[in-house]
Amino acid sequence: MNTENPVSPLAEGVLSGRRRALARAITLIESANPAQRIRANELISELMAHSGGALRVAISGVPGAGKSTFIEALGLLLVAKGKRVAVLTIDPSSKISGGSILGDKVRMEQLSREKNAFIRPSPSSGSLGGVTRRTRESMLLCEAAGYDVVLIETVGVGQSEVTASEMVDFFLVLMLPNAGDEIQGIKKGIIEMADALVINKADGEARQAAQTTRNYYENALRFSLPKYRDRQAPVLLASALENEGIQEVWDTVLAHRHFLEERNLLVTLRAEQTRAWFHSTLHDDLLGRLYNHPGVKTRMQTLLDEMDHRAKSPHQCAEELVAYFLSTARDH
Repeated sequence: MNTENPVSPLAEGVLSGRRRALARAITLIESANPAQRIRANELISELMAHSGGALRVAISGVPGAGKSTFIEALGLLLVAKGKRVAVLTIDPSSKISGGSILGDKVRMEQLSREKNAFIRPSPSSGSLGGVTRRTRESMLLCEAAGYDVVLIETVGVGQSEVTASEMVDFFLVLMLPNAGDEIQGIKKGIIEMADALVINKADGEARQAAQTTRNYYENALRFSLPKYRDRQAPVLLASALENEGIQEVWDTVLAHRHFLEERNLLVTLRAEQTRAWFHSTLHDDLLGRLYNHPGVKTRMQTLLDEMDHRAKSPHQCAEELVAYFLSTARDH
């Protein structure tokens, strides 16, 4: 490595699998400071060639579906199998402070004590898709650090969860054992994105309701367009609390990985993930430059005032602002 590069010692720490170095690296890439972003980009470029070896899984679900408990049960199973597991959890952000409401190290206390597990909670900060803008980079760092499986917990179910599904090899949606309102509240698009549905909390008196819910979704999926030809997303039952069905879920993830590799789809999928990362970064960078441009800030306030007085429409103001930004960019 280039010893003159100030990022190299940190990169070496990540590649050596040192947890403290990995935590520092993720803190660096989450920074909004321009100077830190330059260092973060250098770090990512340095570690790109060492990434891509992990199995990437996103876990979403309706509120109250028990995502954290389920992820802890799955993580403990994998650690017991000798796997190194990284968990990137996205906490809902406080709209007042912008901070994370609840850290997942509290919710995954047992898993956080395992030496082969790394848990990193990050505030969503209002990001679409229930994932932070830097989640892709955090995942890459975890892979470079030698973690075999990266689990991403998203905020919840919504149409924008497509952002999370574009980052991973397996998109899992947790459901509650409820055949009533919960089913009606799930968007069809989420079902079609899922590589598997898991009815969690299928224990005790809820077992029968869970089976009914399972039957409903199996029937619904027959009338949905499958994500992959020749593969219908399975609907599984599990109880993270009772540690039941977790092995079957993992077997399903592995079977899906084999399906992708057998049909040479994994290479295509990873290329699509990288391109989605590029487009997301391009979108964020362009918007950042637009909003931080000194002249744009002044011009925007004038246009907002005109819009408030109904002198111009939002569409017209947006067009004028973009035209102004492009003209100033050409001048520079």
